[in-house]
Amino acid sequence: MSRCPCWEALDVLEAAPDGPVAFGADLSPDSLLAAYRAGVYPFPASDEYTRALNDVVFADQVQEGRIPLVGEESADPYAVAWWSPDPRPVLPVSAPHLSRSLARRLRNRLRWSTSLDRRFEGVVRECRAGRVPLWLTDELITSLVRLHDLGHAHSVEVWEDGDLIGGVFGVQIGSVFSMDSMFFRRPGASKVAVTDLAARFAQAGGELLDAQRDSPHVRDLGGVLVPREQYVRHLHRTAHDSLPMPTATLPARRLAQPTGSGR
Repeated sequence: MSRCPCWEALDVLEAAPDGPVAFGADLSPDSLLAAYRAGVYPFPASDEYTRALNDVVFADQVQEGRIPLVGEESADPYAVAWWSPDPRPVLPVSAPHLSRSLARRLRNRLRWSTSLDRRFEGVVRECRAGRVPLWLTDELITSLVRLHDLGHAHSVEVWEDGDLIGGVFGVQIGSVFSMDSMFFRRPGASKVAVTDLAARFAQAGGELLDAQRDSPHVRDLGGVLVPREQYVRHLHRTAHDSLPMPTATLPARRLAQPTGSGR
């Protein structure tokens, strides 16, 4: 089994469309950021069973070189699977809109507000709570918090009377924001978080929200599927652009559509 020394040496476009594109590497902040810039995101094994399952299911493909290993020889090859689906689910920043009913509730009753980067680690840990499989491992959270400190990872928070009731977080790569996870403690709060993120990112000059994994929820938010090659090409074109988002705490009702244009 040979290893690619770094993410830049991995040709993601040659990888299978519906399985891991690599194993190995580490979850250090530098490795994590390089992976996102290559169009790849991590799915760590949270326990020995999951690690062993990776070994059993994918060992033949790794041995044959169809799934490469990335990183140092000493790294456990099956501790982290790395993914880059083809096609890729994305949301143009103009896509997310609130439903008519949620917009009406925000205008007439709900006194929610939104913020950027006010409680990054809190959002990450809320996204981890109760999730199975537990892919947000302690090591991954530590690196994500470090990327946040360095200005690469961000969160949007939704508040109600001082309580954190929803949010979304992810890693910004130029004009693409890769959303890792979201949560809600009130119906609609995660949709408000994504819509707020889209508005702030659009104001900064951002273009795409990457949903990573397709789902009915992603489609409901306005997600569309694009070829992986198109996504990676866009990612590389703007990967080193600096697009700071506005950080002010704002009323969520501003996101409500005043007309019947919401879905």
